[in-house]
Amino acid sequence: MKIQETIVNKVAKSGLLTVDLAEFAPQGERVVYDIKENLFQGLILREKDFREFVKTHDWQQYQGKYVAITCSADAIVPTWAYMLLANQLEPYAAAVVFGDLATLETILYERALEQLDLEHYREQRVVVKGCGDIVVPESAFVKFTAMLSKVAKSIMYGEPCSTVPVFKRRTPVANG
Repeated sequence: MKIQETIVNKVAKSGLLTVDLAEFAPQGERVVYDIKENLFQGLILREKDFREFVKTHDWQQYQGKYVAITCSADAIVPTWAYMLLANQLEPYAAAVVFGDLATLETILYERALEQLDLEHYREQRVVVKGCGDIVVPESAFVKFTAMLSKVAKSIMYGEPCSTVPVFKRRTPVANG
């Protein structure tokens, strides 16, 4: 007679809520508009030339994209130039920010996390997934933890089978 053992999924029974911050990443292409392409001899921005470029450039190519405006050249670019670019991109782009792709990603995550309903996490034991196919900026982990610590029972980092404790509430959190 063969005895069959029942396999128990202890992780499933643990009551842990696993959160993958990569799921909060807005879908869409990220691009950089580098104003260095508009600099005369890579050093200076000529207002007349730049304004002509702004009038004639095909801004529709940025439709639905997330755009980071930057200048990778070691040049002084007047603030109004970035403002002109933002004004032209705004009707087409999903978002426009000043900075590089890392800055863009940070801002996109920040905006997405601000939309979260924290009540879903109230008095929950939460594991924030640590690694995956999509790179999540450190700033998203920081913001999410700061938000979550107001309502969660506990916060851990990693995978449900191997976590690092981050936060544990000693008393129940009040509603409201």
